[in-house]
Amino acid sequence: MPLSPGDKLGTYEILAPLGAGGMGEVYRARDGKLDRDVAVKVLSASLAQDADYMARFQREAKVLASLNHPNIAQIYGLEQNAIVMEFVEGSAPRGPLPADEVLKIARQLADALEAAHEKGVVHRDLKPANIKVTPAGVVKVLDFGLAKAAESAAAPTNEDSPTLTMRATQSGVILGTASYMSPEQAAAKPVDRRADIWSFGVVLWELLTGKRLFDGETLSHTLADVLRKPIDLDALPQDVPPALRTLVRQCLERDLRKRLQWIGDGRIAIEEALANPHIERKPAAPPRASALPWIAAAIFAALTATVSLLHFRETPPTLPPVRATILPPANTTFDFANGTGLPAISPDGKRIVFGAKTADGKTQLWVRPLDAMTAQPLAGTDGAWFPFWSPDSRFIAFFADQKLKKIDASGGPPITLTDAPRARGGTWAASGVIVFAPNFDIHSVFAAGGASTPVPGARGRLPSFLPDGRHFLFDDDRPDPQRASDRRITISVGSLDGKEPPKKLLETDTDAIYAQGYLLFVRAGTLMAQPFDAKHLVTEGEAIPVAEGVERVMNTRRAGVFSVSQAGVLVMRTGQSEGRMALTWFDRAGRRLDSTGEPGPFGLFLRISPDQKTVIAGTWIYDLSRGVKTRFTPNGSFPVWSPDGRNVASTHLHEDRYDIYRTSADGAGTEELLYSDEFGKSPEDWSPDGNFLLYSRLGELWALPLKPEQPGAPLKPFPVVQTPIGSVGRFSPDGRWIAYQSTESGRYEVYVVPFPPVAGQKQQISTAGGAQPRWRRDGKELFFEGPDQRLMAAEIQVNAGRLSIGVIRPLFVNPAGVTGTGTGRVYDVSADGQRFLIPVPVEEKPDEPLTLIQNWAAGLKK
Repeated sequence: MPLSPGDKLGTYEILAPLGAGGMGEVYRARDGKLDRDVAVKVLSASLAQDADYMARFQREAKVLASLNHPNIAQIYGLEQNAIVMEFVEGSAPRGPLPADEVLKIARQLADALEAAHEKGVVHRDLKPANIKVTPAGVVKVLDFGLAKAAESAAAPTNEDSPTLTMRATQSGVILGTASYMSPEQAAAKPVDRRADIWSFGVVLWELLTGKRLFDGETLSHTLADVLRKPIDLDALPQDVPPALRTLVRQCLERDLRKRLQWIGDGRIAIEEALANPHIERKPAAPPRASALPWIAAAIFAALTATVSLLHFRETPPTLPPVRATILPPANTTFDFANGTGLPAISPDGKRIVFGAKTADGKTQLWVRPLDAMTAQPLAGTDGAWFPFWSPDSRFIAFFADQKLKKIDASGGPPITLTDAPRARGGTWAASGVIVFAPNFDIHSVFAAGGASTPVPGARGRLPSFLPDGRHFLFDDDRPDPQRASDRRITISVGSLDGKEPPKKLLETDTDAIYAQGYLLFVRAGTLMAQPFDAKHLVTEGEAIPVAEGVERVMNTRRAGVFSVSQAGVLVMRTGQSEGRMALTWFDRAGRRLDSTGEPGPFGLFLRISPDQKTVIAGTWIYDLSRGVKTRFTPNGSFPVWSPDGRNVASTHLHEDRYDIYRTSADGAGTEELLYSDEFGKSPEDWSPDGNFLLYSRLGELWALPLKPEQPGAPLKPFPVVQTPIGSVGRFSPDGRWIAYQSTESGRYEVYVVPFPPVAGQKQQISTAGGAQPRWRRDGKELFFEGPDQRLMAAEIQVNAGRLSIGVIRPLFVNPAGVTGTGTGRVYDVSADGQRFLIPVPVEEKPDEPLTLIQNWAAGLKK
């Protein structure tokens, strides 16, 4: 359960987060009884209900409680699903360190392991990150969470070993860290105290050399190196004393019989080395040489200094920008229309991730190293939205299936982090915190996963961290009467702790990203660079044009198709139609019939009027026969028709919350407030008799009676469906049933319930995934989008008040260029069920390449 400063666990007040790992989050807290700081480790919410992980959590507490040693962090107690531990000031040791310093750390480390091994405890995840050295030089070993109290009567089994099981992978937990695993751990064999001895040797190597002994390109490469890579002891610094060099060699024997058997023997060797230091620090003096070369060198240096003095008074030359293009992989096209797979450059500027669509309509993420000619697909990323990188360029986070997920950039199974029902962008800080927009608000979550928490005061989309890792830019969704145009968005800067109110910076047409002293954004089709003081959070001077005709994704809060890294690499795409769609009719076989109306940036909802003459989309009403459009409201969203077609209900952002209003379809008269409360909500459908308005509220479906129980009494809504992410509800033509989509089974499926609701009465319509249900006017068919965006038609019969499902027929793949609030793409169906109205992209240029600019800032005309 993620905690915030000020929260309490018993007598402990949370002060600040310290970090996160596979099992949970760690916080600094204050002990109210004993007036001391402590460390509180809380089990991740995603694991709290898992009996296996709860058992491991309880085991950690018991193991730590049994280890009372000055070099092992103490445990003070348990509080709910949290362990309260000694708070250790200091930092993890980092090499390269002088050999005598390493010996001092090694002695205390060996002492701690010896005490643990004597009690039958094996750490199993020893690494520098689990070691702290206090300002007084005391070594503390942390996190025995992977330790196992060995039983004398039975040897460990493979089941006890820290292998990469499917279960562990799905939960995002790897038992042990690959770079420090012993060969028997990496091979999924039984382990004992000698696994810690191996890890002890790996840690010594890193402290002496400043480099990891095993650091492969991927997890698989690292494990392979642990098992087979030759260990060259000559790579150790020359001043390492023989006793320490011998100890490292003995610890790093892959043959268990040859490896050091007891860490106590290593401690004795270390103490002898400390008592009898014979460390040669000075290299042997070179043979005496003639002074003539040194005199010549001095003359040359003097001449060079004179030339340099003149040369460096001039402005140093600036490397010009270098441009290149990136084409989609063979037999694919780029697919950015809905925010799916927007390109993102890695922070180190070495790789790019993007979405590409195959001929069968499947879209997934691809990763391409910039020094390679080909890209590789990432399995498990189908339909991924808004990918973004971890700060170390190792992982890619993305949104899919209404979840925030992450995946190793080199491949592997994706890991679900938290819920994200209507996600619009995210950003990852070096502290391990991810800020993202799961719905209408900005949330934060640890990169290890768990329940997310709202960031105080921040409401909007498309967040992007600034360099300090505390402040972030975002598309501010709060009301702004000073906004010059309702088509513009306001870029604000917020803070993780919410102590500073969001500060508005500028108006743009897209999101903004910070890089190399500039805010980059799109305005009027031009990518602009606005000088920005990231320390004082203020813009400076005038914005400078970077490139013209840069694409933006109108249907996803106008995200820009560009990305930039601090390494000076910019990627973008130009020449696109900025999300313009044409309303196009298709028959049941998927044959294109004709297009109608003026192309435009259609939003998440599309509704044909009851008389079939007009269609409403966003804030516009389109006349299907004349092809003209009129605006019915300046600021509504999620519009639905009244049964007579005279009015429209929609959501309006008012005084920092979303309320439901009724507006005349002809634009005449004033907007009438229908319902207001503290929850975010959006209309879904209007009952055929006009008496109820169906709306979604935080993933649930509610019905609002439009006639009060008594004149003047307030309207009292009631729940219809209260399941995870239940939304996109539609009344049947007779008003007796509601079709909706929900993820209660783990993926979106289409269900039908009676109306008014009857407890326990529910029928599942789709069987392999379903979304976006629509009724035929006579109620005899229910359409929905099934697997692979294929539209389906289910026969419906009602006999004696009971609904039954007949044959379900596949129709055609939905070619819509915009995705709705569920997983399905936007469409609507004619009254007779024979034609489908779908917004499809116009002036599409699927082969338009990405433009890559190295050292982009050098090209700015200031």
